[in-house]
Amino acid sequence: MDKSPQDDVAGHFHGKVAIVTGAASGIGAALVTQLAVHGARVVAVDRAEIPGPPPGVLAVAGDVSDSDVIARSIELAEAEFGPVDMYFANAGVMGGADIGSEDEWATGMDVNFYAHVRAARLLVPGWAERGSGHFVSTASAAGLLTQVGAAVYSATKHAAVAFAEWLSVTYGDAGVGVTCLCPMGVDTALVRDGAASADPRARAAIRAVTSAGAVLSSDDVARQTLAAVAAGEFLVLPHPEVRDMWQGRAGDTQRWISGMRRYQAAVRAAEDG
Repeated sequence: MDKSPQDDVAGHFHGKVAIVTGAASGIGAALVTQLAVHGARVVAVDRAEIPGPPPGVLAVAGDVSDSDVIARSIELAEAEFGPVDMYFANAGVMGGADIGSEDEWATGMDVNFYAHVRAARLLVPGWAERGSGHFVSTASAAGLLTQVGAAVYSATKHAAVAFAEWLSVTYGDAGVGVTCLCPMGVDTALVRDGAASADPRARAAIRAVTSAGAVLSSDDVARQTLAAVAAGEFLVLPHPEVRDMWQGRAGDTQRWISGMRRYQAAVRAAEDG
């Protein structure tokens, strides 16, 4: 009997050791569940409590803005399961509305960008030496386009995309895989909390995402991400319209910026009205 694509995905992850950050909910929790179902052994990291981790999953409480938390997660994975094969840099924060405060910029850079760099510094050189390993960056469509009303989120997600691309260019020939996830609206706490914010600028930022395309489930996004990892693909665009927007932005940047200004005005008017 011929194998299905899903069989290929399951086979790719069986017996692998993975670390997933931002694992208590949303995309991170879905990644942990599906990795475990596929037979991976997982260390799940989050500031929040991870309720009832499934068999083969160890939970670590901690903030990935702390380098020691990342190092401790890697040490635990190696001690309990063996060398780390995959790292899913999934933790993320919105970073406040408009330009953002100094503290919001510091937190956004730490969680959305520097946490990726810190993990890669600890893992990627070793992967290059052994000729295998996979780094998965959860960025955002905002990292390819922009995020209305949220400078911290937009800029730090651009940085995450750029770093993932650099890793792939630099270490791909050494056997290190890199996958960069760039969705729009996903049914996560980040989106729900923003939509319920008392700040109309924060609500407008979320409306700009949720009104631009479908709001997907975390499970669906996780499935697409794992399929891309198994296939060795770099860019994951769960919302196909993002590719059209991205290409339009590159083809005529001034026109795209003018269109985004009009779109921003529309979503802000909807919140004000």
